[in-house]
This record gives sequence, C-alpha cells and structure tokens, in this order.
Amino acid sequence: MDKRQQLMSEFMDLSNEIIWLNKPELEAALKGYTLNEIEVIEHIALIPNVNVTKLAAASYMTRGAISKLTKKLLAKNIIESYQLVENKKERYFRLTPGGQKVNDIHQELHQSFLERDKEVFKNMTEDEFNTIFRFIGRYRHHLKNITE
Repeated sequence: MDKRQQLMSEFMDLSNEIIWLNKPELEAALKGYTLNEIEVIEHIALIPNVNVTKLAAASYMTRGAISKLTKKLLAKNIIESYQLVENKKERYFRLTPGGQKVNDIHQELHQSFLERDKEVFKNMTEDEFNTIFRFIGRYRHHLKNITE
C-alpha cells in the first residue's frame, strides 16, 4: 500500500471510529431525531436565510432529500418556514425555540467530545495544525473541481 492509500485508509478509519464512539451518546441525547435531521438543524442554525438549495449543498444531499427532511422537521415544530418581503417565491427556514434547544444539545455534545479528546490536541503545534488544514483544503478544492 502506498502512502496515499495508507493516508486515505487512516482518515476513513479515524472518521468511522469517531462516529462509532459518538453515535450512542448522540442518539441518547437526541432521541427521536436522525443524524441527518440533526445535521440539517445545525445548518439552519448556522446559515442565514437558508433554503433547500443551500441546505442540500451544505449537507451533500439532494434537494429532494432535504425537502423530505424539512417537511419532517416542520411537522415536529423544530423549524419554521418564512419568505422575504423582496422574494415571495423562495421559502427559507429558521429554528423554532424547540429547534434551538435541539441544536444547543447537539453543540454541547460537540463540546464534550472536544473536551474528551483534548489530550490529542494539547501538544499539537501551530505548524502541525496548519499542515493538516492545508492538506484538507487542497483535497476539498480538488474534489470541488472534479464535481463541477
């Protein structure tokens, strides 16, 4: 196995291990919500005037899948839709107080995972962080170029 294959294998294994470790705690704290629903809630909290198209791009899902998820979240009263005065055609989404509560729980879990894993990061130098960020940025840029 060459170094490229080994690096990609290690990244995938690390990602799967993190998901495997975090999933039970996420599912227990956010019972009744799928991981996709939680991700959409997070994006709605972060992206101003977010619509189906922006959610699909941010979540790497189809617009059809996002439409189904937003309908479920609307029915659960976790999000609400609205229109801008200058654009009556487009529907946008924002969190309800219940949706904000779900997002707050999710963000608290992220913080607890960072706290749990702080040992890994405590001795990392700025150069090490920057090297990893540069690699990820180059890789994401490459993937974006081949998908356009």
